[in-house]
Amino acid sequence: MWKDWIRPFVRPLPQWSTLAVASPQQAVIATLRWDGQSADVTADHTVASLKPLAIATSLDAGQCPVLEYRDSATGRLLGVLRLARTASIATENTSLTLYHVAAGEHRCLGWPRRPWNAWLQNRLMRKSRSSNHLNMEPAVAQQLMIAYLCPRPVVLVSVDASGHHNIFPMDLIGPLQRSGLFSLALRSTNVSVPTMREARRVALSSIPATMKAVVYKLAAHHKQPLADWSELPFPVRPSREFGIPAVAAALHIRELAIVHSQEVGSHTLFLGRLVSDDKLAEGTQLHHTAGFHQAWRCRQGMPFAEI
Repeated sequence: MWKDWIRPFVRPLPQWSTLAVASPQQAVIATLRWDGQSADVTADHTVASLKPLAIATSLDAGQCPVLEYRDSATGRLLGVLRLARTASIATENTSLTLYHVAAGEHRCLGWPRRPWNAWLQNRLMRKSRSSNHLNMEPAVAQQLMIAYLCPRPVVLVSVDASGHHNIFPMDLIGPLQRSGLFSLALRSTNVSVPTMREARRVALSSIPATMKAVVYKLAAHHKQPLADWSELPFPVRPSREFGIPAVAAALHIRELAIVHSQEVGSHTLFLGRLVSDDKLAEGTQLHHTAGFHQAWRCRQGMPFAEI
């Protein structure tokens, strides 16, 4: 029908697609390039802040490296982020490098749909700025979507200390492989940030994709702590070493001992060492990617399972 033909020209693609993907994802490879050198950073880069948009990695790639995202099956370039070095973090006999995202572009849509879709998305973001929890400038939000070309897993973070209990979803997480650290970038307004800095321990539950609805409802706990673990709509189990309540139905439970934390723009970047790593079940985990990435994969006949 004509309505199906015209829809892409009057409505933007969704900014985000919610997926069921086996973890760790293997669909996209991230490569850092600088001064004639390159390194695979698929498991060694993470978003450290949204305002300003910043990337952390275990590599020092000089002043102005480029971060490329390619489809692992075809080698097709999907997107690029151009970075500018801002700082380094030294901790636990290792160091990390922080980069500001200076510019970015993706190749998931052709011309003229690519700039037209960005214009439609940006217009919608400006209209709904007051209700947009990211509250980012549209151009920066477009760069963030490129960072999500590597599908990002969703976990529930459990915090348990005297007088404070909480559990909330996060996807600004990931291993910084070469350093041996695992990172969490949590908005500094989150009610559990002071407790996490003091207790220095958390449990991460990798969530089955089928739990999407209940996971999203727990986003309210970024602002309000949990009164009691019995309030949760699912059973919990104690983590192996710390005894922190974690999701009983989790695919994977990790415990982190936090070794460093610092504010990076709008977020607090927590760095931890794995204390335990329990793989409990097979299955697909809840992930997020950019909507234009899923649109590209649909055109190639290899879409992610969307939920």
